[in-house]
Amino acid sequence: MEYPSKKNNYLTEHAALIRHSYQHWLLTELISESTSELDFAKRLFEADFALVTHNTKDEPIFNYANKKALELFEFNWQDFTCLPSKNSAEPVNQGERERLLAVVTKNGYIDNYEGIRLSSTGKRFVIKNAIVWNLINKHQVYQGQAACFNQWLFL
Repeated sequence: MEYPSKKNNYLTEHAALIRHSYQHWLLTELISESTSELDFAKRLFEADFALVTHNTKDEPIFNYANKKALELFEFNWQDFTCLPSKNSAEPVNQGERERLLAVVTKNGYIDNYEGIRLSSTGKRFVIKNAIVWNLINKHQVYQGQAACFNQWLFL
């Protein structure tokens, strides 16, 4: 995928997957009052909360990050969308991250995750009250996972 922009309609198709899955699991809108799929995609990318997704590989790779997530993790789009998602956590915290993802896989979502993450420059920050959910298409086929959060504290 390329960097979300007006040129590619802010990756409307992927944003629709995020939106549909969030509604499915949490029974509410991620961003209320969106007037269209394009409006939702643009607002998602420019939101004041961080949102990331990863794919379904055995070692999942990030395949989306909104502006706020790119800022927090101190990555550009190209480098972030090549990053194994496990590398967003310190090696000592990867076991906890794996446990969380297993719970999400089983239950569909979790809405109170807290964990320490690393930026590309090694800055550590704790995320609080993160929502993590399975991405599923309209046929209920698993497409990866997403996470969003609006609370973080640099350590």
